[in-house]
Amino acid sequence: METETATRWLTDAEQCAWRTHLEVNRLLTYQLERDLQPFGLTMNDYEILVNLSESEDLRMRMSDLASATLQSKSRLSHQITRMENANLVRRENCESDRRGLYAVLTDHGMETMQKVAPHHVASVRRHFIDLLAPESLTDLEKALKPIAEHLRGQRGRP
Repeated sequence: METETATRWLTDAEQCAWRTHLEVNRLLTYQLERDLQPFGLTMNDYEILVNLSESEDLRMRMSDLASATLQSKSRLSHQITRMENANLVRRENCESDRRGLYAVLTDHGMETMQKVAPHHVASVRRHFIDLLAPESLTDLEKALKPIAEHLRGQRGRP
């Protein structure tokens, strides 16, 4: 027999904080997406390019890239196909595991990253960083870090 526990409803202050977080997350993501559109990129494209540009030999196993970008392997495969068609990335077989594949940043992909990154950083500054006082950034990081750690620990759990 299951034990019922009383629902801990959000207080007005908690509800306000939660809804503000959701609104900011949606609006910021929307704006950053809009600012990448002139370059023909989505936030998912940009995140993949960042991961590959920061990885050793500009390559990552597809399974590791899926995990790093929080995408299913199937969704990432479709994403990589689109990016291959744009000559941003290519797939290579993994010599140590015949079933494994790498996503590899192409020269064009690296050139695109180098061209887009300054614009993306300016967008992040304009729509987020520059709107907060330095001490608020520190407070925000402190507040969000335990949530990020908790959620990383939940990955793969039902």
